[in-house]
Amino acid sequence: MSRLSRWRRPRASRRYPVPLTRHQLWMVSLSAPVSRGPEASRTTLYPLRRIDDDSSRRWLADQWEITTPRELADRLDWLAGAGYRARAHRLLGVAPLAWDAALYADISRRGFAAGLITEADAWTALKNIVPSVAGTYGSWREYADHYLLGRKVWRDDLRGRSGAVGASDCAGLPASQAVADAHLRSLLDPGNRASPWNLAPWDVIRHPDRPC
Repeated sequence: MSRLSRWRRPRASRRYPVPLTRHQLWMVSLSAPVSRGPEASRTTLYPLRRIDDDSSRRWLADQWEITTPRELADRLDWLAGAGYRARAHRLLGVAPLAWDAALYADISRRGFAAGLITEADAWTALKNIVPSVAGTYGSWREYADHYLLGRKVWRDDLRGRSGAVGASDCAGLPASQAVADAHLRSLLDPGNRASPWNLAPWDVIRHPDRPC
């Protein structure tokens, strides 16, 4: 698809015009570390700025081999349970929940966009992971630190299994750790008015919900 045709698609904010509450934005913001591209939306349940359901279907199939509601549910259950952090714990003695939580939130949103779950079910899925995440971390910075740790373990394992050596930007591997670091610094920058972490500070989830 050309860039021009992509940007001719309707905005997600027009299809879903009701603003999120602060709790909802906080939950959506769990996936912010994963949502790096300019096409990503970080302030709506729908994961893209423009409506493109097919893109989410292809992404779930290609990246996660998810094509059915059952496969989506199984993957979410795994991320909420053992997830990738089980290997990190074996290697480092630390279980970075944030890495799995970010993927969990991202997949939930993609599943909604792909039509594998309803909007209500997507919110339920996000709510299900809130207690463990809010009970583990005390700030977005702590969450970011553990996300990067989990990502590094995952990426090093991926490099090892692919036989890649040398520079961190080897062909076939995901974005380098430096790219992920820069994205997290942007999210944590108090001067970044577009950062959802500034729009929904960590402690809002511990207080009564209200409109943004």
